[in-house]
Amino acid sequence: MLKEYIEKGGQRLRLGYTTGSCAAAAAKAAVLMLFTGQEVRHVRLMTPRGIELILDIEEIRMQKRTGESGSLFSCEDIEGSCKNGKTVNKPPFYSAVSCGVRKDSGDDPDITNGALICATAALSDRPGIRIDGGEGVGRVTKPGLDQPVGSAAINSTPRRMIEMAVREAMEAAGACGEYGLEVTISVPRGRELAAQTFNPKLGIRGGISILGTSGIVEPMSDQALLDTIRTEISVRHSEGMTILAAAPGNYGKNFFLEKYDFSIETAVTASNFIYDTVQMASEAGFTRMLFVGHIGKLVKVAGGIKNTHSQYGDHRMEILGRIAEETAGSRKAVPLTLKQELSDCVSTDEAIRILKKYSLDKQVLQEMTNRIQSVMEGWTKGKMRVEVIVFSNVFGELGKTAKAEAWISELRYETGRRGGRPAGGEPGSWKQGWEI
Repeated sequence: MLKEYIEKGGQRLRLGYTTGSCAAAAAKAAVLMLFTGQEVRHVRLMTPRGIELILDIEEIRMQKRTGESGSLFSCEDIEGSCKNGKTVNKPPFYSAVSCGVRKDSGDDPDITNGALICATAALSDRPGIRIDGGEGVGRVTKPGLDQPVGSAAINSTPRRMIEMAVREAMEAAGACGEYGLEVTISVPRGRELAAQTFNPKLGIRGGISILGTSGIVEPMSDQALLDTIRTEISVRHSEGMTILAAAPGNYGKNFFLEKYDFSIETAVTASNFIYDTVQMASEAGFTRMLFVGHIGKLVKVAGGIKNTHSQYGDHRMEILGRIAEETAGSRKAVPLTLKQELSDCVSTDEAIRILKKYSLDKQVLQEMTNRIQSVMEGWTKGKMRVEVIVFSNVFGELGKTAKAEAWISELRYETGRRGGRPAGGEPGSWKQGWEI
């Protein structure tokens, strides 16, 4: 178990390690056993983050060079004892060795926590080290991802980590440069786990991805979330989408389905990173975005707030009160206490009821929606047009900008053109383990 911690939000949280680190460590152990004949029960691995890991090795399987083709033997089946680090003299080394490392996500809510990440190292007649994915590792089927279409979903940093670990093992075994190797990464429960990640949505089929840029899982990592948003945006752009649909979460997608009978499966999940999502979309080359969100989050954007997480403050009623005050003007029917009444509200739905009481809801909420649009477009300095739809789970649609419905029609066409589902069906609930 990794005993490294960070302080976040007043909590002491334990770090974990990525699927990429697991794959590299398993590959290192497999190659060491391949060339030395010694059982390896743990290995050291230096991560790009600069944290050294000591990881336990499980599920060791060895194949004799003279054994039957494709038959794998457990460690105990090999001629000559390989327990307790004793050298196997017959044969001097094997044609293939497989082993695994179990993923530990620390205090991060990661769907891959506890998954066994395996590596098989096999001798090859071709020189060099080739890395591929086996059972439970996804295959890339759409452009715009870290790896090209057709490749195993083993990202660039894990590939470099695996190759470096393999070379270290070969050098330690005195076999550096003398042999060709094929290293295959597999995840026994990968297909099952992948159904609970973003992979099907991103076009990665058949398993999970081997991820990580630092080798370490940092609990509740903002950077990991941002990397996922950027990847989603890149995929949509590569697919030829001209309008990027985005929403903070599944509430927006569910509302879209119920209101417009349209399942926007291509929508990017922005979470609380509204500003970053808008910026990344513009940088990716999008010139149009349709943003659908709950008033509880988007009212903050009307006030210029870039990240809607509560840790950056609430301000919902303050912003709504200011808009109401400026919109109502000198109307006699509006009491001077309106701003205070809104300030006393504990939810945006309660605030909407106050606005309805004074027949201000349509006027104020449309002005709020227009300001959200203005703020988002201002973030891109006019490089991207943004249309906005704001809703409440209680009151339904609250406001939409001028061209929002026209863009919905375009999205229907684009979604149908790319073979998606233009209407009906559940948007789905996606869970992802964040690795950095």
